[in-house]
Amino acid sequence: MPHVAARTASRDRDTGRYQSHRPEQTLLYQIVDEYYPAFAALMAEQGKELPGYVQREFEEFLQCGRLEHGFLRVRCESCHAEHLVAFSCKRRGFCPSCGARRMAESAALLVDEVLPEQPMRQWVLSFPFQLRFLFASRPEIMGWVLGIVYRVIATHLVKKAGHTHQVAKTGAVTLIQRFGSALNLNVHFHMLFLDGVYVEQSHGSARFRWVKAPTSPELTQLTHTIAHRVGRYLERQGLLERDVENSYLASDAVDDDPMTPLLGHSC
Repeated sequence: MPHVAARTASRDRDTGRYQSHRPEQTLLYQIVDEYYPAFAALMAEQGKELPGYVQREFEEFLQCGRLEHGFLRVRCESCHAEHLVAFSCKRRGFCPSCGARRMAESAALLVDEVLPEQPMRQWVLSFPFQLRFLFASRPEIMGWVLGIVYRVIATHLVKKAGHTHQVAKTGAVTLIQRFGSALNLNVHFHMLFLDGVYVEQSHGSARFRWVKAPTSPELTQLTHTIAHRVGRYLERQGLLERDVENSYLASDAVDDDPMTPLLGHSC
């Protein structure tokens, strides 16, 4: 029977036949459906409450792909076949169906309309545990930190190409990932950088100039520069305190967030 089911599913995909993904049959759905209500009730008993966006993530995930929570009736104009298509949650947290759809759409957009046909290099930047904790609690901080990281790497590429920012430009697309392979809290950046720069020409056009891959000493220097500038920015924001021996988060930087205990257990 498993072989027959597999062949049938493959044939349906080949012919473009619609198939409901039936989320209620997946292990993830069953775990959330069984344990999330009890978890929310336990939090309430302790006088705590999950942030609204977290509650919506769970609740709408449990409704995603379920006909009883809303659907569209789709009819083929040529063969007149009809299907009921359940509404999707379109959330960005952990819904596999909506996440895969968004990932495919984003990849197609990048390839077809955003990324030039030039060499690209992926840069991956992870952070110390304390900063992962802070970024998860204060997501607005990540935008500023990302700007710092981009400027450091872009400056490195421009200088390595032998130009200045006045005549040479590079570019990048960054995807922020918030978890590791074990679903642990691990905020890190995946950055697709041009492996070079565009240099302005006298007649107004731009010519791409490739640069060599970064060396180990260059990567070490870039890491130190990024760490110094990010630390300095967080100090100015009152989120980081530094002494001669160490740097540590200010005590009030994350204490007020209801997600703090949960994030701490996930590191």
